[in-house]
Amino acid sequence: MNRRLRPSTVWLAYCVVDGFLFRLTSTIFSVFLILEIGLDPFQLVFMGTILEASYLLFEVPTGVVADVISRRASVIVGLFGTGVAFVLLGLSHSFLVAAITQAVWGVFATFTSGADVAWLTDEVGEEAARPLYLKGDQAWSIGSLVGIVASVALATVSLALPIVLSGIGFSLLAAALVVLMPEEHFRKPEREEGRRIHHSLVQTFKQGIGEVRAHHVLLLILATAALHGASTEGFDRLSDLHVLTDIGLPSFGGLDRIVWFGVIDGVGLLLGLGALSFVKRRADLEGHAAVARVLMAIDVLLIVSVIVFGVVGSFWIALAAFWVVGGLRSVRDPVFTAWINQGLDPATRATINSMGSQSDAIGQTVGGPGLGLIARSVSVPGAIVVSGLLSAPVILLYLRAIKRGTVGTLPPDAMQERLLLEKDPRTETPEPGPDASP
Repeated sequence: MNRRLRPSTVWLAYCVVDGFLFRLTSTIFSVFLILEIGLDPFQLVFMGTILEASYLLFEVPTGVVADVISRRASVIVGLFGTGVAFVLLGLSHSFLVAAITQAVWGVFATFTSGADVAWLTDEVGEEAARPLYLKGDQAWSIGSLVGIVASVALATVSLALPIVLSGIGFSLLAAALVVLMPEEHFRKPEREEGRRIHHSLVQTFKQGIGEVRAHHVLLLILATAALHGASTEGFDRLSDLHVLTDIGLPSFGGLDRIVWFGVIDGVGLLLGLGALSFVKRRADLEGHAAVARVLMAIDVLLIVSVIVFGVVGSFWIALAAFWVVGGLRSVRDPVFTAWINQGLDPATRATINSMGSQSDAIGQTVGGPGLGLIARSVSVPGAIVVSGLLSAPVILLYLRAIKRGTVGTLPPDAMQERLLLEKDPRTETPEPGPDASP
């Protein structure tokens, strides 16, 4: 008996459960590291660097696995490995063990990154998948809201408890997808007789590189991802510490600090849901120029909000800025996903999605240690302000993407001809022209 569900149903259910389990850990993640393990500002940021370095090393190889072997299998392996990492994190009592869990999480998370989006797009088609990106993010936010409440309730018993239960939940989700997740439209690339699978992996990776070079807007997309990653690392790792040590939590209603962080995250998620609904109704996501305009507006507001959060001493103003940042980033992620997936070759879809995540990881890996040193030697607020300023050059890239997207990319026949030239060993690989770089 076939127990597989419709792809859209699996996607939305997957997003809800993933959001719930992720927030079960992330709501108290920094508080756990600060209060239970005793990490300083540099160690907090360095934890993120370890995570993103793992992404950097494994993102594209695992994306190629999803393109060559199976999107479904890649997602399932990633979820199971993430579960193992979270269980180990909850049981850790030292910086070394916690750092190792971040490396494990980074490796297995790359199996899911790119593969889940590529799976959905293959199963329902690019046009039908575009609104599902936004619906999936809304479903993820709903699950996250429930996860915040559960995390706070469990953390009052033990800060480690929600993290351990989250890890167990991810492993159970992987087991459920083995039974329920269909994969009917994925086609493995044909292999020539006598060629081993690693040859197919290498060939798919080369095809992905060729498509990026031929599709000049994709280069701009990857560059914006790198700058965004450099900016987010400092804020993500230091914002809770900034609230605890620099701003302070008010004694409003006698709320426990764990409850405070739950309230802060919960309201931020609700604002994100509202912003997503607005963008879903009003924003034009057809064409590279249109999406670049939406993302430019989002990122300008993000830069201002992060800087305000870093410089103000008032809890309530900082809280408002924090909520604006969370809401804008809830909108930005699915819009960016829609941007990078426009007009991709299905054979390399997961690989290029992985390149997008890898570009973000490059930014976080490069920017993280420097921001950690600023936080340790100067101040945590100063590091947060610098993290906001790091993404300012992205505005120039958006302006160029709008110009390029309006003019258009290479037509399909020209792109195919260029890809064939690059794959033919008898021809010399042409150097990218002025239109192929940001």
